[in-house]
Amino acid sequence: MSSLEKFAGRRAELDELAESLAKQLTEVDAEREKLTVAERMLRRLSEQEAEAAGQDAGLPQQVQVAGRSVLKVPHRREVVDASALPGGYRRMLQIVQAAGGPVMVKDVGAELGIDVVVPGRLEPPRGKLSKLAVRGRLHRLPNGTFTIRA
Repeated sequence: MSSLEKFAGRRAELDELAESLAKQLTEVDAEREKLTVAERMLRRLSEQEAEAAGQDAGLPQQVQVAGRSVLKVPHRREVVDASALPGGYRRMLQIVQAAGGPVMVKDVGAELGIDVVVPGRLEPPRGKLSKLAVRGRLHRLPNGTFTIRA
């Protein structure tokens, strides 16, 4: 084998290695990009939690979700009493509690002054009652009614 053939063979090996390393570098850059985004999100959440810890626990807290400011509905285990809930949620909780038994969404809507005959008007209260159930403040029965969680 001549020296030129050896050089050509070595150059081909190096070309393959360079191609493999370029592919690995692309994968590493993509993963670093994902890591940067995750770090930003974690930092933002940490800042919001620090702000929330500094605020009065008895007041509804505002947090950023997808660039929009929204009121946080805390989980029952985070804040036992309803004082940390936004006003509309507190009112719905009081309505269900005053009923003393299972309550339908349309009953809560009627109590809130919503026109229950118009289709779709009950969807926002239904969503709020469902959120209260998910957060452990209400119990949603299989028939779609809600009761206070003991």
